[in-house]
Amino acid sequence: MRVELLYHTPDPERAIATAARLCYAPVGASELMKTMPPERVQSVLSTIMKSGHFSTLEHVSYTFAIDGVSRALTHQLVRHRLASFNQQSQRYVKFKDGFATVKPDTVAENEEASALFDEAIEEAVTAYTKLLEAGIPAEDARYLLPNAAETKIVVTMNVRELLHFFELRCCNRAQWEIRELAQKMLELVRPTAPYVFLDAGPSCVRGKCIEGKMTCGKPYPKVVRS
Repeated sequence: MRVELLYHTPDPERAIATAARLCYAPVGASELMKTMPPERVQSVLSTIMKSGHFSTLEHVSYTFAIDGVSRALTHQLVRHRLASFNQQSQRYVKFKDGFATVKPDTVAENEEASALFDEAIEEAVTAYTKLLEAGIPAEDARYLLPNAAETKIVVTMNVRELLHFFELRCCNRAQWEIRELAQKMLELVRPTAPYVFLDAGPSCVRGKCIEGKMTCGKPYPKVVRS
């Protein structure tokens, strides 16, 4: 899995504070963006994050390039509807030389299971290639491609959706592959807006687990905002 932060809104925390402060300021956003003192930015951010006035977080966005993940992962990822996605198309891209796959550790660590997995993938590759050679359009041959097939996707989320994404997908109960993705994304964004992403992650980082009876019982260390 390879995750790269392609770009994001410049000076994210100042941008968020500017949007929030504009509601109560006699001057425009452009002037606020340039002149608001750092301590005022911090004060406004503190109010936003503690009060839950998260509409201001939607003015800052992040765009990621994600490679080497499975279609099983992206089927989960695109369920986050307040985001933008562009994915490598199995309709137009022809994998004439076969296709890479993602193999779960539980399979890879079991010799018999790993052999079965490899055999099934090899059969799918062979059949897919034969369909292409027979003139079957890629959009129809792709019906043979498994959830394990590797894919590439570009994802853009605003900060409010990112926090929601991290809450659900960094959780110990999230599926392992998308949890790894979420953790990598969080590692990339946290340095750009350390206060905003200070306690990003599953709900147990901030307080009570929201999983109810389904809780893993192994909470992350709690973070207390100053």
